[in-house]
Amino acid sequence: MELTRVSRDGAQLYVPGHGGDTMNCAIAAARQGARAGYISALGEDAFGAELRALLEVESVDDRFVRSDPSAPTGLYVITPSPSGRDFAYYRAGSAASRYRAEDLPTDVLAETRIVQLSGISQAIGDGPCDAGFRLIEAARAAGCQVAYDTNLRLKLWSLERARAIMHGALERCTIALPSIDDSRILTGIEDADAIVDFYLSRGPGIVAMKMGEEGALIATPDRRERVAPIKVTPVDATGAGDAFGGSFLARLAAGDDPFTAARYANAAAALTTTGYGAVAPIPMAHIVRRALEIGCG
Repeated sequence: MELTRVSRDGAQLYVPGHGGDTMNCAIAAARQGARAGYISALGEDAFGAELRALLEVESVDDRFVRSDPSAPTGLYVITPSPSGRDFAYYRAGSAASRYRAEDLPTDVLAETRIVQLSGISQAIGDGPCDAGFRLIEAARAAGCQVAYDTNLRLKLWSLERARAIMHGALERCTIALPSIDDSRILTGIEDADAIVDFYLSRGPGIVAMKMGEEGALIATPDRRERVAPIKVTPVDATGAGDAFGGSFLARLAAGDDPFTAARYANAAAALTTTGYGAVAPIPMAHIVRRALEIGCG
C-alpha cells in the first residue's frame, strides 16, 4: 500500500494509493493485454482487502496471493518531485516479509511464459530472498523466461548484500531490467554500454536498461539500440520503471522482438510519469499506441 505526499491549495496531503514494484509490473502487463498473475502475501486488514480488490479489477490473478492473519500489509510513503522521489518504508514484519520458499505455487509455472521478480522482492526478508532464488530455479526448470528488475533500495538492505544477491540472481535469469542509476551503484561502472556488457556477460540474453529522461538502452549478444523517450510533462516518476517492465514483458509475450517491445514500453513509462502514484497513471494499451503514433503524451 502507498501514501503519496502532494501539495494542494497550499496544504500538504498524503493521498492513499496502491503500489509495490512487482504488483505494479503485473498491472502494467495486464493493462497492455497480457494474462498476468501475482505471487505474494497480504495481511487480513483493510489495506490487504483493498489490494486484493485492485488485483481483481485489474484482471490480475490473485489465487497465489496468500492471506496472513497474523501480519499487516506492507506500507510505504512517497515524497515525489519531477526530478525524483523519496521513499519511507514500513515493511518489517509485514505479510510479504514473512513469505517463504515453501509457500511458492511452483505448479503454476507450467502455464507461465515469463516470471518477473525484483531486488525489493528479495530485500524485505530472508524468507522472501530464499523464495526468490527458488522461484528462479523452478521457473527455469519449467522453461519460463525469468526477468529481474534491480529496483535498488538501500533503505532496505546494505549495498554489499544487495550487490551479492542481485548479481547472483541475475546470473540465473534470462532478462535483466536494471536502471542506469541502480547499475552505476551496483557495478561501479559509469558508461551505459559498459554496464550493458557487464550484465550480458553474467548470463541474461536480453538487457533492457532504463535511463529515465534519456529513454532506454536495449541489448542482446548480437544487437543493441538506444530508444529515445517521448515528450511528456512529468510530475511523479513513481512506478515508471515498473510500467516499463510490465509493458516490455507483455509485448515480449505477445511476440515482439526486444527492440520493438522497448519502444512500446518506453512510451508507457513516460506516460506513467504524468500522474501521481504507482498504479493510477499506468496507461492502457490504446493510449500507449496513440502516444507512439503522435510521438508525445
